[in-house]
Amino acid sequence: MATIFTRIINGEIPSYKIAEDERFFAFLDINPMTKGHTLVIPKCEEDYIFNLDDETYTGLMQFAKKVAVALKKAVPCKRIGVAVMGMEVPHTHVHLIPITKEADMIISNPKLTLSHQEMTEIAAAIRSKL
Repeated sequence: MATIFTRIINGEIPSYKIAEDERFFAFLDINPMTKGHTLVIPKCEEDYIFNLDDETYTGLMQFAKKVAVALKKAVPCKRIGVAVMGMEVPHTHVHLIPITKEADMIISNPKLTLSHQEMTEIAAAIRSKL
């Protein structure tokens, strides 16, 4: 059965898409830790990041870097935090989180509730910086 992320890639579930190429996909997290919190995923389904073949792993990180550079230009922050936990969805995903302090990366922090309009505007702002 396809993961929720594969269903997002396939357009079965809507997302706030940031970027896509033939192997990778980036979209806003719908339960963001901070404004602009983005997920970057390979299109292949693999539960654990270190099970990815070397080419996919390095490609994922290069794709994430491009998205992170655009994200930092689009969302006011000190830097982009990176986290790979992969416990909640069995599909490798890299979290790119705009942060102003280290505490912004604490996963148990309350999540933001943003309107559809806010999410749409944030996604457009990030895409404009790619």
